[in-house]
Amino acid sequence: QVRLVESGGGLVRPGDSLGISCEFSGGTFSGYVTAWFRQVPGKEREFVAVTDRYRRSSYANFATGRFVISRDSSKSTLYLQMNSLQPEDTAVYYCAADANIILSSRRMPAQYKNWGQGTQVTVTS
Repeated sequence: QVRLVESGGGLVRPGDSLGISCEFSGGTFSGYVTAWFRQVPGKEREFVAVTDRYRRSSYANFATGRFVISRDSSKSTLYLQMNSLQPEDTAVYYCAADANIILSSRRMPAQYKNWGQGTQVTVTS
C-alpha cells in the first residue's frame, strides 16, 4: 500500500523561498506519476505541478517560473521548491501519486489514488 508523507511546510514572509518534501513508500517509486496540489478552505484542490521518472514536468500557470518540482529516485522522495512566495500561495500542500495516469489527465486530482496528509504553507508579513 502506497504511503505518502509530506514535510517542510511552515510560516514564511512574502518573497521568501520554501522547500517541501514528500516521502513515498509501499510501491515502486519509479513507476508512479507524482504531483503537488494545494487547497485552501472552501475551495477545490488545485493543481500545482507534476513530474514522472522521465522528468516530464508541467506546472500550473501561477507556479511557472517560481516553483520547481523534482524527485530523487534513490530516496523515493518528491520535492517542491517554492520561490518568491506570496500570500496567495498560502494553502495546504498535498503530494499525490498514481501508477496509471495518462498525460492529459495529470492535472486532475480525481485521477490520483494516493495522497499524503498535507503540509501547511503560510505566507504572511
